Amino acid sequence: MTTLDTKLLAETPEGIAILLRPAGAVPRGLAYALDLFIRLVVWSIAFALLSGIKGMGIGLAMIAGFGLEWIYPIVFELLPGAATPGKRAMGLQVMMDTGLPVTPSAAVTRNLLRVADFMPFMFAFGLLAMLLRHDFKRLGDIVAGTLVVHAEQVRLAGALPQAEPLAPRVPLTRAQQVAILHLAGRARRLTSERLDELAALAEDALPPPDYAPGGTSPAPIRPGPRLVAVAQWLMGQR
Repeated sequence: MTTLDTKLLAETPEGIAILLRPAGAVPRGLAYALDLFIRLVVWSIAFALLSGIKGMGIGLAMIAGFGLEWIYPIVFELLPGAATPGKRAMGLQVMMDTGLPVTPSAAVTRNLLRVADFMPFMFAFGLLAMLLRHDFKRLGDIVAGTLVVHAEQVRLAGALPQAEPLAPRVPLTRAQQVAILHLAGRARRLTSERLDELAALAEDALPPPDYAPGGTSPAPIRPGPRLVAVAQWLMGQR
């Protein structure tokens, strides 16, 4: 029997297989409840402050409620971490079903279609769709091509070449981390020259050629091995 939270094998546009862990109905429901509570508290404060404005207070309060209902999730899902406060508290995040960061159009689509997920009452359609799919997508996720997953480091479905883990030269965004992991996952299928050529595109993020961790042993000089070493570091081999 398939468990409620399971592993999903996704393939990136580059043909790299990665493992994702889709979130089931329970953690997503708890995350939504927490976000709803936050929105209600903020809206209550806004209503109390704005309703006293003569002539337009109620209208402004309604606009604030509209923004909290529709703009709140979109903005947070497009920020680093790709998660609303409720999802972040539950250790969840939104991404494309290819494992790439969620796009603005996908974030807008999945949230606008919450209306369809809500029908006929209390997210019945959305819950039914989630329970019938192994990736737990609701209707909005199906149309937008998105996933809600447990936020954890991206894991490739194959082993990386052996390398001593090295920290990147600068902090990396999630998109940069995914790109490095994807390229490292292709390393065994590329010639060393081609790997070096592609890895050179990320030179600013790689340790310098003469970097020596702990001052004991020098890191590989070529860009390819240095990129694989950074990928090992990102995978938690630190």
